[in-house]
Amino acid sequence: MVQQVSDFELELMKIVWENGGTALYAEITSALDKKGISATKNTIISLLSRLVGKGYLETNKIGRRNKYTAIVSADEYKAVQTTAFIDKIYEGNVQGLVSTLIQKNMISTEEYEELKKYWDVTMKP
Repeated sequence: MVQQVSDFELELMKIVWENGGTALYAEITSALDKKGISATKNTIISLLSRLVGKGYLETNKIGRRNKYTAIVSADEYKAVQTTAFIDKIYEGNVQGLVSTLIQKNMISTEEYEELKKYWDVTMKP
């Protein structure tokens, strides 16, 4: 089971995922700078260590530097978090989620039609 992560930990994971599943500390800090997110070196290293402890990342030494590699893929994370959200908020009822999206205009007609096409294509026997 994938553990919960903080918002900042998720930002770090997104950077690793966007970098092909591996990143050096310098690549992570550079990406944070590009996103306008600032944090101290100790904070970043501490959060990366937490992600290692939670089983999201593993580290490999390259000289004196750590290379961080994602163990949990972005798709796996999204699937687990989506399932947890649906279970928690909608008691496992996906139809309730879809109804809310439609009723509150959180999904456009075009998006809905694309989802129907996707469903038709992927669910054919």
